[in-house]
Amino acid sequence: MQSLAFSTATPPDAVLAKFEVCHTQDLEEARRWGERIFCENRLRNQDRQASVDTRIYYRRLGGIGVGRMSYGSDITIDPGVLDTFALIQMPIRGEEVIEFGSRQVCSTPTQASVINAHLPCRIHHRKDTEKLIMRVDRSLLERICQQHLGRTLQKPVEFLPAMPLDTAEGQRWMRMVGWIYDNLSNDEGSLPPLLAAQFEQALVTALLTCQPSNYSAELCADEGQSIAPSFVKRVERYIEEYAHEPISIVEMAEHVGVSSRSLFAGFRRFRNTSPMLYLKEVRLRRVHEELQQSSAGSTTVTAVAFRWGFSHLGHFTTDYKRRFGESPSDTLAR
Repeated sequence: MQSLAFSTATPPDAVLAKFEVCHTQDLEEARRWGERIFCENRLRNQDRQASVDTRIYYRRLGGIGVGRMSYGSDITIDPGVLDTFALIQMPIRGEEVIEFGSRQVCSTPTQASVINAHLPCRIHHRKDTEKLIMRVDRSLLERICQQHLGRTLQKPVEFLPAMPLDTAEGQRWMRMVGWIYDNLSNDEGSLPPLLAAQFEQALVTALLTCQPSNYSAELCADEGQSIAPSFVKRVERYIEEYAHEPISIVEMAEHVGVSSRSLFAGFRRFRNTSPMLYLKEVRLRRVHEELQQSSAGSTTVTAVAFRWGFSHLGHFTTDYKRRFGESPSDTLAR
């Protein structure tokens, strides 16, 4: 059964036909390709009498990856936690059951599934199932969410795992998916950076607006009701400019001419955080950016952390990993 919501010039079962990366009857080879594209995983064939016939079509574009894949048998996929990306799965036919702890989502041609970047899962792929997939880097997702909100995020973006495709939002999402699949299926050359960035922005914006998440209320709020007072924005700019220096609440309040109490109240109401937590988030982001731009031989994690005011390395490492999905030493080694 084909999803009624998916409509493109390219038939769904011909999507990315020019970009086949794997066709194998070997389960271990299929696992290695899954690891190459996604992450470490374990595959188990639940029907030992049936042969595996894995096909993967995949194309990477900046912070997103699009694909079409099938296994040809009843397969259980155990990827653990997708630390660095979110995964949207849209069956063309058949179904998958995705376990999130004690919860389950049945992914079908009329209901896609969203696997968040920080929650453990297990996927039960049924025989004769074929699916379209969208891989979205966690860093891209959070960067665009931050752009729309006009502030840094205090928690990872977390979507509801079930995505009905027979709703207005679901159909809007699938029109966007169809547009992107059409373009990437038929254009074999490398895309200009500006066009690639447009695809990234459009896809992630559609995901953030079409699929409910822990930031939906704020993203969809009436702008007139959610505009923060000017002093909140001025303090944010102050923090961005002087994050490398010791900053106190008193200094922030004096800079904008309000009381410390008003400053706390403004951040709590309009940013759902405190000024000092905002400062900490900005400093974590600066550490991340500096580690990305440095080499392991030119500096150390300790030196960069101390430079941005993190004196307790244990707490810093925990906060960094929670925020970016990897340890600071992994970022530096990349």
